[in-house]
Amino acid sequence: MEKKERTNMITEPMHVSDETYEKAVLQSTLPVIVDFWAPWCGPCKMVGPLLDDIAKDYAGKLVVAKVNTDENSERAVSYNVQTIPTLLFIKNGEILKRHSGSLSYAALREMVDSFLAI
Repeated sequence: MEKKERTNMITEPMHVSDETYEKAVLQSTLPVIVDFWAPWCGPCKMVGPLLDDIAKDYAGKLVVAKVNTDENSERAVSYNVQTIPTLLFIKNGEILKRHSGSLSYAALREMVDSFLAI
């Protein structure tokens, strides 16, 4: 059986709905990257595996949350998300960075590192 500390390390993106967003993202004790995406979106399919890797590489340091905008549009509308994928970098309930469109893994890591340094 794993130690209790290990259970707090989320190593893959979690799927968040409009109903669970407040608790999962805004009340998170760890910084959160929120990915607003949709299953039909080509660039989203490119960014998805990068975020899987980020979730593993930064487990215990941040959380990756995915919001399917087809099923959960309330938060996307409230944040004026007009392009997907859109990534929001949130710490203590506050958006500190925002990125729309696809990007390389190196660029994403650089963004994550600067976000965690804030």
